[in-house]
This record gives sequence, structure tokens and C-alpha cells, in this order.
Amino acid sequence: MPREMSPCPAYPVAREGGIVAAMLTLSGLREAIRQHVLGALPRPEAAYRPEVAEYARLLRDYPERGGKMLRGALLCYTGLAYGAGLERLLPVAAALELFQNWVLIHDDIEDASDERRGKPALHKLYGVPLALNAGDALHARMWAMLIEAEAPREVLREFARLVELTAQGQHLEMTWVERQRFDLTEADYLEMCSQKAAYYTAVAPLRLGALVAGAQPPAVFEQAGTKLGLGFQIIDDVLNLAGEREKYGKEIAGDLWEGKRTLILLHFLRQAEPPERDRAEALLRLPREEKPASEVGWLHRRLLETGAVAYAQEVAEGMLGEGLEALRPVLARLPDSEAAEAALGLLESLVRREA
Repeated sequence: MPREMSPCPAYPVAREGGIVAAMLTLSGLREAIRQHVLGALPRPEAAYRPEVAEYARLLRDYPERGGKMLRGALLCYTGLAYGAGLERLLPVAAALELFQNWVLIHDDIEDASDERRGKPALHKLYGVPLALNAGDALHARMWAMLIEAEAPREVLREFARLVELTAQGQHLEMTWVERQRFDLTEADYLEMCSQKAAYYTAVAPLRLGALVAGAQPPAVFEQAGTKLGLGFQIIDDVLNLAGEREKYGKEIAGDLWEGKRTLILLHFLRQAEPPERDRAEALLRLPREEKPASEVGWLHRRLLETGAVAYAQEVAEGMLGEGLEALRPVLARLPDSEAAEAALGLLESLVRREA
């Protein structure tokens, strides 16, 4: 798991009628979002029969494993910077975190992943049918939270766009693996990643914070947010190969076992001599259960030795820097400068994987 960041300065998060209702550090805001998420889910002890208790445990499993609540926190800080109160922001932030959890359940099934947040993936514990059903239930609960909070129509539209873009990006990635595509470019990867990961990681939290406050999100939120989200995902790809298992929280080299077309892999294939490229492609064409561990180990080493991982790290750092610089002046002009600074601080920690 990433290191815990230094807490943001205490911030007055709700000021209805000019009264400071609470002072929350980042850790406090995260906990408030987490409690809002868990409070919206069924409790096993309240179930009327054992099977329903198990259903409740499945729905609560990924949320109870932790997670940093960073997307929800970014949404809240952005909304606070625009002047919205926390009581309006929390349900939307919690719904965004529910989106993250149900998408991860589905993603783990689709990628045949072994681990999530340091534990076996949900489908490894309960089987694919029950895990898939739990993901569907969390998806429904996400919309219910928004409806119950009487979220503005613009917020509902943003969530619909968020779901559709993520699904489209996931479709691209899965078809590339299933149809054995090796003719892809780095531009293809960036297109896929901007839809699958970058939008919900940075663009949506920024836009939703503004929308909850009744403001029109500026175009820079999508432009800079896309760069930040891309950089964050590329760093995640780097950590998958060069990170520490205990801190990363997922299987090291899992992307190779799953055959994912990352920026790292595409760069390596483009630069590799024909024998190495042929060897790598032959390995990646095999289903996970048929991949020899020795060959996965070879490809893992070559991605590190040839500089493909270092190249991706450099690309990511460039995108992260550009995204932050574009956002800084825009956030600085928002009504609440403390909240805007907290949002920037969170983004800086997020993109450096310190949060």
C-alpha cells in the first residue's frame, strides 16, 4: 500500500449559517466518507437469514478492506473550494467511492486477478457468480445514494458519463488481450487509459465537486485531470513491476500474467529485437494458467533491464507535472483558498503515490 501522507491542515468543512460545524484533516475526511459508504450498505447482523447475511458481507467486503477514499476526498475539497457544504458533498463522494468498489469487483473478475488490497479478490473467495452479483448490487446502491441525496441532474449525468467511459475503456483493453493485438501504439494505450482510469480518477472528482456546488466545471478540469489520471495510472503500471508487494497491495507482475497492453510493454515491444519480441508475444498469447512462471520472470526482468519501466516513469512524471501546473492557477481563483490548497495538496500526494 502507498505510504500515508502528512495530514492536510485542519479545514472547516461545513459552515452553514457561518457556523463552523467540523474541522477535518484529510484522515478525518476519509473516515467521514468511509462511514457514509458503510452506512449505506446492509449489515450482516441485521439479516433475517444466513444467506442474506452472507450477501451483506460480500457488499461490505471491498469497502471494509480500506482504500484511501482519495477520489471522494478530492471531490469534497473541490466542492468546498467552490463554497458547497460538506453535507451536500458527502453523499456524492460516497457514491463515487461505491463506483470504485463495484468496478473493482467486475475488473478483478474480467482480468482474472488474484488479489485486491492485499487480500484474495472477491471472486477468489466466493466464486464468480456471487462476486458479480455483489458488484451489481453496489452499482444499484450507488444510484440509490444519489437519488436519496437529491443530487442535481448534472451530477447524475456526470455519473452516467463516468460509467460509460470506464466501460468503453475496459472494453478496449479486454478486446486487445482477447484478440491478441500487438499492433498497438502508445497513443492507443493513452486513449484507452484516459477512458478506463483517468476520467474517474481525477476528471470526475474535480467536475463533480464543481457541479455539486452549482458551478460549471472549467474545461481545464478535463484537460488537466486527464493528464493527472494518466500519470497516476502509468505510475500504477510501474509499481506493478517495480513496486513492493506489501506497499502495492496487489500481485507484482500481475499485468504480465494478465497480458495487459501497458505503456511499458508497448514501448518494450517497439524497441525489442525480433527474437525477443517474438518470445514476448508468444508468452502473452497464452492464457494465464498456461504461462510458465520462468517466462513471466524473464519478461519482467527485460522490462526493467531495457529501460521500458524507467521510460514509463518519465512519461508519467511529465504528465503529472503538466496537469498540476495547469490546475494550480484555476483552483487558486476559487472562493475558498484553503480548500483549494487542500485539493492541490491532495493531488500532489496522490500523483506521487504518497497518499
